[in-house]
Amino acid sequence: MKTKFSLWQIPVSRIIILLILDMLSVVLASYGALYWRFEFSFDTLFIQYAEFATTLLPFDLVITAVVFWLLKLYKSVWRYASTNELINIAAACAVCFLLQIILVAVMPLQMPRSYYPMYAFLLMIMVCATRFSYRILRMFNSKRRSISKDPEKKNTMVIGAGAAGNAIIKEIESSSYVNLKVLCVIDDDPGCHKKLLRGIPIVGDRTCIPDAVDAYHIEEIIIAIPSAPRSKIREVLEICKETGCQMQLVPGMYQLINGDVSVSSLRQVQIEDLLGRDPIEVNVDEIMGYVKNKIVMVTGGGGSIGSELCRQISGHGAKQLIIVDIYENNAYDIQQELKVKHPDLDLIVLIASVRNTARMNTIFRTYHPDIVYHAAAHKHVPLMEDSPIEAIKNNVFGTLKTATAAGENGAKKFVLISTDKAVNPTNIMGASKRICEMIIQQLNQKYSTEFVAVRFGNVLGSNGSVIPLFKKQIEKGGPVTVTHKDIIRYFMTIPEAVSLVLQAGAYAHGGEIFILDMGEPVRIYDLAENLIKLSGYIPGEDIEIKITGLRPGEKLYEELLMSEEGMKDTANHLIHIGKPIEIDEAEFREGLDALAGVVADEGKQPEDVRAVVKKIVPTYAYNKNL
Repeated sequence: MKTKFSLWQIPVSRIIILLILDMLSVVLASYGALYWRFEFSFDTLFIQYAEFATTLLPFDLVITAVVFWLLKLYKSVWRYASTNELINIAAACAVCFLLQIILVAVMPLQMPRSYYPMYAFLLMIMVCATRFSYRILRMFNSKRRSISKDPEKKNTMVIGAGAAGNAIIKEIESSSYVNLKVLCVIDDDPGCHKKLLRGIPIVGDRTCIPDAVDAYHIEEIIIAIPSAPRSKIREVLEICKETGCQMQLVPGMYQLINGDVSVSSLRQVQIEDLLGRDPIEVNVDEIMGYVKNKIVMVTGGGGSIGSELCRQISGHGAKQLIIVDIYENNAYDIQQELKVKHPDLDLIVLIASVRNTARMNTIFRTYHPDIVYHAAAHKHVPLMEDSPIEAIKNNVFGTLKTATAAGENGAKKFVLISTDKAVNPTNIMGASKRICEMIIQQLNQKYSTEFVAVRFGNVLGSNGSVIPLFKKQIEKGGPVTVTHKDIIRYFMTIPEAVSLVLQAGAYAHGGEIFILDMGEPVRIYDLAENLIKLSGYIPGEDIEIKITGLRPGEKLYEELLMSEEGMKDTANHLIHIGKPIEIDEAEFREGLDALAGVVADEGKQPEDVRAVVKKIVPTYAYNKNL
């Protein structure tokens, strides 16, 4: 329970000291205003009005003490006094000014008309002096400490002379717990160059960063431009990462709006910040419209994509969420997380294999999900090249059994999570996913369920992504392994990919293959270099980048669209629809039966599986010597 603040929590000694100083200010202001009014002369009129002031003085003292108390001038923490405290002082002095006029009229006494504003002005000046003196002395002491060499504090540069930069510098100056010392500021606005921000020089624009780092011996850089577009932040980061300094970032504009900008809100610069595009936005209303009050099932719900689907679905008002996963540890983790974040959510977590026909049918008959997101799959390309039979069993027949159960039990939508590796596949994982796409297109013609697939590339931070691998390799001192210097991939963050998957589901009418726009492809070698630099090391000197050669089934580049597919836009320019390719249903069914026979035969070898897959997916190209 939150404890209510009481004025009596403030040390009594401090209140008494402030009260004495205020009473002294009232006395000085009373006689000082008269002395000022009579042009600093102790003449006969001054003495006459001084007698009136003496009569007023006890009343002024009481009135001032009461007004200051009511306006909480004895409550503020004056070491952090700011504009709010100044406004309170001005208001208190204005009230005292008006009450004094009323008091003189009532008593009755006579005072010069100019006395009242002079009194109020002097009172305000003296009260401000007593209240802000602590802060002024503290500021000078802080400046003195910053000038002296402090080996425990890191020399720091702040990029951004706006509100966020000002807030960060203010906290660093006022806190004795932050081991940073801001020595210079960078801002692209030429109008503020050579000026001071809280006494710290604004040395120039982003082109001055390297020179300023050398001149001021900077060890840490804080990027405080939360309102800037990602493209601009990327340009700044590209310069900063060459300096070898540690970098921190003010996360977002919402923190500036909420007044939450502080040193504690800073985060380390991540590789996602260097992708250089603005965050992908989705129409939340569209997602809410078809997920809210629906029973939603997510297979592979404990995986990186599946768990994020569960998080976002939970936040969009699903009536019930059913998580299905074969790996109990992952399922347990997402279960506990959602219980804390959404205690009112009707959450069902089931351990089951999508390869088990009876189990899938039982789940669908029991819970009758309206929407199914099928994220369960084997996705690791090299591992699946070594175990192609398991890839086919899990990906192809797991999808067939789950999708068939969805159709037979009246699910309204079935969304397959596919991959760009399904396009002209060179590995068994991609080929298996292409067969999955063909399965849902065939089932869409058979059942009333709307079967669709969503195809996208790599997601940063997902299981199997290169980023976690690179980070582990850097922590161990290298080398960082890249399969080929020219290999490129499309990248998107997990929340972005899942948001688009959810919105694509809202557009689904059945049979479509939705293709997510992943932006510009990224060279993996550049990604490795950038991550090493962000970790404070020099590529090739501190950490080696080792070229290991393309792995079995790995492409230099991935495609999002097959040549036969046309592409149609949707309301979201980042989501496109690939035109379905005509498939001979009888021939396809025949191929699936042959494939089922091969994977069921323990005597068959991997090359036998690949040969059958090739007949089903003519665009599948593989090395027959594997």
